[in-house]
Amino acid sequence: MTTSASNPPVSNVDYIDPRALMRIKSLELRARMIVEGFMTGMHRSPYHGFSVEFTEYRQYTAGDDPRYIDWKLYARSDRLHVKRFEDETNLRCWLLVDNSKSMQFGSITDQAGEAAPSVASTQGPRTAARGATWEKSDYAATLAATFAYFLSTQHDAAGLVTFDEVIREYLPARYRPGHLRRLMIALDQPAAGVTTSLTAPLRRIADLVTKRGMHVLISDLLAPLDGLETHLGYLRSRGHEVMVFHILDPAELSLNFDTPAIFEDVESGRELYVDPQIIREDYTRKMQCHLAAIEAICEGHGIDYHRFTTDQPLELAMFDFFSARMQTKRPTMRHGGSKAPSRQGGADGRQSSSTPRITAPRTTSAAVNTTAPPFRDGALPGRPA
Repeated sequence: MTTSASNPPVSNVDYIDPRALMRIKSLELRARMIVEGFMTGMHRSPYHGFSVEFTEYRQYTAGDDPRYIDWKLYARSDRLHVKRFEDETNLRCWLLVDNSKSMQFGSITDQAGEAAPSVASTQGPRTAARGATWEKSDYAATLAATFAYFLSTQHDAAGLVTFDEVIREYLPARYRPGHLRRLMIALDQPAAGVTTSLTAPLRRIADLVTKRGMHVLISDLLAPLDGLETHLGYLRSRGHEVMVFHILDPAELSLNFDTPAIFEDVESGRELYVDPQIIREDYTRKMQCHLAAIEAICEGHGIDYHRFTTDQPLELAMFDFFSARMQTKRPTMRHGGSKAPSRQGGADGRQSSSTPRITAPRTTSAAVNTTAPPFRDGALPGRPA
């Protein structure tokens, strides 16, 4: 199923503005606020009744909790019995988080006004200083942390894989004291990768993970799609549930820059002089073609695909993940979201082998002070740096 988060799944719910979230320095605290706020909005407690299922009855004995007495059975048999429960088979979930350099792009700030060019720090953990830029990597890390926190409340095992062209960090899926903290620390590190390869990490994770579980890919997917279909299909063929959360900055979809400038591909370093007003229509067409190709790949393999921009509340993504976790059948996702546009371009609707990215434009004029995505000749728009 394919959705784009344009409409809220639940009415009368107050969502947390991403600009407010980014002021919270603690990644774990952000995750907890989203999960508990989301569960409150759903009118369901996150602490009771999710991780157990009824198995059988046994006779009541003194000291048993009276809440578990089946009074209907008592009315029929005149004997007290209590329901016995057992934990559901723990879900094993691996969070696959893109850590490449293109994820450092951001055009959203925590206060009104034009965003300054995004410059990601490599000196330490992510911070949430006032006036800082909300990068795609921040959004992706917070989303992954939110999923991990939710899984921990359900006694499910969460694992982590961060990657660029290769796997950079691997934490096995576990549920034990201290594991969530280790996962949060790993997610809190800045995106330090360089180029993106989707095929090599997916191939490697398929080799590493032998037990069935859920794989959640969180990426801007601004990379050639060659091999993506094969390796996602391989995960599905081995019985894994797969979800794709496609994270983009709003500027990457619209190329909303007005002044000609030199754009730099943040992953290759290549520079190209661009007049956005001239190439915007072609850029938008190629981007839509790229998005449609990803959607077609996911739809063909029964993979849930969800696209979000970094200005949208994370609770919307939480709803999709919650549905996949809680339902025994293939999840029925939110309705009302707009699908990606229909395929265009080549015979199979796929993108060309290279993908344009956006970064802060280098300009020969001090008058040009804006943020822009990395760009490549003949490539699809992909990710702003």
